[in-house]
Amino acid sequence: MGSVVLNKPANALRFGLTEPISTAGPSQLDVIRTQELEQILVDAGLYETEDEAIKREEVLGKLDQIVKEWVKKVTEAKGFNEQLVQEANAKIFTSGSYRLGVHGPGADIDTLCVGPRHVTREGDFFGELHRMLADIPEVEELHPVPDAYVPVMKFKLKGVSIDLLYAKLEHWIIPEDLDLSQESVLQYVDEKTILSLNGCRVTDQILHLVPNVQNFRTTLRCIRYWAKQRGVYSNVAGFLGGINWALLVARVCQLYPNALPNTLVSRFFKLFAQWKWPNPVMLCPIQERSLGFPVWDPTQNVSDRRHLMPIITPAYPCMNSSYNVSASTLHVMQEELQRGHVACEAVEAKNSGWISLFESFHFFEAYNNYLQIDIAAENDDDLKKWKGWIKSRLRLLTMKIERDTRGLLQCHPHPGEFCDKSRSFHCCYFMGLQRKQGVETQAGKQFDLRSTIEDFRHSVGKYNFWKPGMSIQVCYRRKKDIPHFVFPGGVRPHHLEGKSSGSKRRRDENNAGSKLKKSTVLAVNKDVNVIVDPGANRQVVVNAEESTKYGSCVSENSSHHSPVQDPLTCSSSSSEVEKPAALDTSRSSFGQHDSQKETHKLEDDAGSVRRVKMVVNPFSSSTLDLEAAPTSKVVRDYSSFSQSKATETAEPEVEELTASNTNVAPRLGSLAPRKSLIRLSFTTLTKANGKGT
Repeated sequence: MGSVVLNKPANALRFGLTEPISTAGPSQLDVIRTQELEQILVDAGLYETEDEAIKREEVLGKLDQIVKEWVKKVTEAKGFNEQLVQEANAKIFTSGSYRLGVHGPGADIDTLCVGPRHVTREGDFFGELHRMLADIPEVEELHPVPDAYVPVMKFKLKGVSIDLLYAKLEHWIIPEDLDLSQESVLQYVDEKTILSLNGCRVTDQILHLVPNVQNFRTTLRCIRYWAKQRGVYSNVAGFLGGINWALLVARVCQLYPNALPNTLVSRFFKLFAQWKWPNPVMLCPIQERSLGFPVWDPTQNVSDRRHLMPIITPAYPCMNSSYNVSASTLHVMQEELQRGHVACEAVEAKNSGWISLFESFHFFEAYNNYLQIDIAAENDDDLKKWKGWIKSRLRLLTMKIERDTRGLLQCHPHPGEFCDKSRSFHCCYFMGLQRKQGVETQAGKQFDLRSTIEDFRHSVGKYNFWKPGMSIQVCYRRKKDIPHFVFPGGVRPHHLEGKSSGSKRRRDENNAGSKLKKSTVLAVNKDVNVIVDPGANRQVVVNAEESTKYGSCVSENSSHHSPVQDPLTCSSSSSEVEKPAALDTSRSSFGQHDSQKETHKLEDDAGSVRRVKMVVNPFSSSTLDLEAAPTSKVVRDYSSFSQSKATETAEPEVEELTASNTNVAPRLGSLAPRKSLIRLSFTTLTKANGKGT
């Protein structure tokens, strides 16, 4: 646990772009409140033991030894002279939470291997080094990801999780005292190397630019813990990740250089609860350098103007570390920052304790409507690869929904995953859905997401390493129909049970799960199926003409399931689908049912219809031409900075959102175009009072 560090007056020092807001020193009350904060972190188990710290150092030493042997072996195999073989060297650097000193027990160690110019990433790093690691008994769960935006090797060494990147420099020999902060290391390197080096260079710069490292670390631990408790810690889901939160905390430390963590935490929420995005957060001025790498600059780059929450990295070439943020996830984070500000004000007024700041967000109580994305594979290794691919695409689903509804429908992706223990090699993700508040909508307005889901299928279908058994299912869930396995202990809270008894609901859910397995035979000869399942108390209407276009229909109320003879055909009787009870239009329902299209209605508690599943062919060769939603206008009152474009290890911006999807993998065949219609009809959706905002 970090101890309270009292800063020496720093009136003469300036950190960051502006003068400090306050250089006041701490009071005795600040010391007490900081100690209370640190005790919360200790009670939450966020500090590793001394034995664990020693083990990590031993593992890093072992890894450094392995890569040094590897480089010598590769150098010799390539026929270089004996002297160069003897001097051949590689070096291990750390980045991320471990380098910043805020990691917890069991956390991954982000590492970088820096090698010489003749040792390649493709053939040597993912070839020879992978083989060497596979032969070491202490190495487990070895998983190379060479096609990632930033190629990485994942594995466990003596039980410690390692993410290993590779950077090939233009040096014949890597010196032991290599300084990655020098711009010379970036000369003549490729893009992958720049991205791999970025993590180490950024973390070192952050530690250099804060006035007090220990107070920065304690404050960052608090903010990371808060963000995880409130469900807004995930770069890949469209929120902020570790480096993003570190940059925000570092900026607050610059503005209050003599403050203790209790004040820094409070000022963090006060500052960013009222921050006028998309004005960027920056730790230092950004200057063009002689190497000529592109930098984030919305005055010159059109794509940079679309960034909603720019947080700029301090190391050249400076990049926007948070371009994954969407309008929906920005809205969620703004609400949480505002809630944090209120909680801190209550602490300062002695009306509440720090523990209220870190209360968990009850995600499955906050919304009335959800999307559930189920993922399955044939074995654990396939599931890990398939899950990684799907997870990297889920933020696109959020952005596509925003685009196709012109921002009127907001998504809240849950950053975690859930597993149904009754199903092997399975996991699922959830998104909360709600109508944008404060915007008047036209009576009868509906959200037609058929093209959106089809667009998402095209994106998922681009996976080059698909294997039989890999599947994805997308279905709609109402709050009361959320599966039990997502709740602690597998028990649904009583206030979410609705009218049905708990035991009956479990039986219904088990029956539904059993029939889901039977119905997910998957379309014949297709790579992946998306099952759009409206769930209990929803309806899918398919008339005789439409049934030949949309796939295989299975009614869960049927006594048996007809075998799928052809994935393109389905016979369905209109009598098998009951009409829904009339919705109360005075409660903001979005229009009437269209019997000519496949309709997935998100209803309120009114109405009761049979449950019908539509097995939809996942991919089609149709070209989508969807109009993009207008982007936010960037405030360009920058005085002395020019800025940049990418992030640590996240994916690049995906241009799919502004262009039609015309290219689909050849293996997907040439099926007739088909779309999955999800029409959303809402009553009032509110966050859980006292638990959400």
